Amino acid sequence: MRLDKFLKVSRLIKRRSVAKEICDKGRIEINGQAAKAGSNVKPGDELKIRFGNKIVTVQVEEVKETTRKEEASEMYTVLKEEGIEQSL
Repeated sequence: MRLDKFLKVSRLIKRRSVAKEICDKGRIEINGQAAKAGSNVKPGDELKIRFGNKIVTVQVEEVKETTRKEEASEMYTVLKEEGIEQSL
């Protein structure tokens, strides 16, 4: 499954267009490699996503084409969340 679609279906990011934009800015890595919106995601992959001033690392558990809101969080496991200190 495409990375941007996975982010939307899993509800890590609300809109696919926003997911694509974040990918294109180089703010997402798959298994330590910079990822584009069209990169392939499969179970076992580790995603590192930079949201503003924090980095969230998740592991892909399963890939589904569609899911209900209650089941979306079952598609991934949050491994860690870390803040980024802003230097002036």
